[in-house]
Amino acid sequence: MNKALSIIVILLIIIGGVWYFVSSQDQDTQPSDEVQNEEQMPEASESEDQIQEEVEKVTRIGTSVEGRAIDAYTYGEGDTEVLFVGGIHGGYSWNTALVAYELIDHLEENETAVPEGVRVTVIPTMNPDGLEAVTGKEGRFTSADIPSSQEDTIPGRFNANNVDLNRNFACDWQSEGVWQDRAVSGGEAAFSEPESQAIKTYIETQMPDAVVVWYSAAGGVFASNCHTEVLSETQTLTNLYAQASGYQAYESFDFYEITGDMVNWLAQEGIPAISVLLSTHQDVEWNENKRGIEAVLDYYAG
Repeated sequence: MNKALSIIVILLIIIGGVWYFVSSQDQDTQPSDEVQNEEQMPEASESEDQIQEEVEKVTRIGTSVEGRAIDAYTYGEGDTEVLFVGGIHGGYSWNTALVAYELIDHLEENETAVPEGVRVTVIPTMNPDGLEAVTGKEGRFTSADIPSSQEDTIPGRFNANNVDLNRNFACDWQSEGVWQDRAVSGGEAAFSEPESQAIKTYIETQMPDAVVVWYSAAGGVFASNCHTEVLSETQTLTNLYAQASGYQAYESFDFYEITGDMVNWLAQEGIPAISVLLSTHQDVEWNENKRGIEAVLDYYAG
């Protein structure tokens, strides 16, 4: 009996040893979970880096009356910042937002488009509520989203408080402004609207070296001032953009009285700024504006 028990114990020990040896061999030939994760990490890391890079390009500088995003897209890492702004008049001047989106696409597709030493910031839509009121979309849209009648786009000129944002800045602000031959609201006070307040905060924080704001429609480049002589740098900026684009250059916008104008407020703050008015309310005129943009960026790169 004792002899049989001893034999069983010995067999169990042998079997256990064989099982341990085989198990160890299998573990040596199969990568561990840790090794597998390490092998997959480069691909995951690359994807995370790409997402992080895209996030870093976009900064939310504020929101509209109805809570829509006002985003700034930044390209380049230079110390000299040139700011481009579209869509201040929302769906009424929808082509100005499309020009800004064309610029974003151009900068995304051409890594060398921003010269060394320069940083480009694009705010494609300053009035997203007014744009959505006409296009029915937030963010990107196409000309196919626009009503066929220009009259139908007029309500989209204003923000959700029915304020003309280009009458809501500090230079000569009035509660009631003028647009062509009609009265428009300038808001309860200068910068009373969240959209203009977002731009004000961005400008005062970043202090860009030059600002280009797109409007429509008059087909010209207009210098800015607020009851002072046009800044010499503003005059240079006006002439550069006009000569390169083919638009006519103007010392000031004097077709009718303007109060609370954005670029004139920038002039008051000592920042060179121009208004670029597209020729119509329908055409993007990208080639003309691309030449103007390139001339300005080359100037600031020098």
